[in-house]
Amino acid sequence: MMYGWLWRHLPGPTLVRLLISALLAAGVLVACFLWVYPAIAPFMPFNETTVGEG
Repeated sequence: MMYGWLWRHLPGPTLVRLLISALLAAGVLVACFLWVYPAIAPFMPFNETTVGEG
């Protein structure tokens, strides 16, 4: 449903829409790696390891 709405609102022919969609997906991925994942990393339980202690 959401992807259909996005596809209908992108300008241009199919090839241009595919290129814009790929750029949007890459932008979301970059934003996740630069801002989202580092912001939530301290709250994740797998950061507390006990290997090598003691």
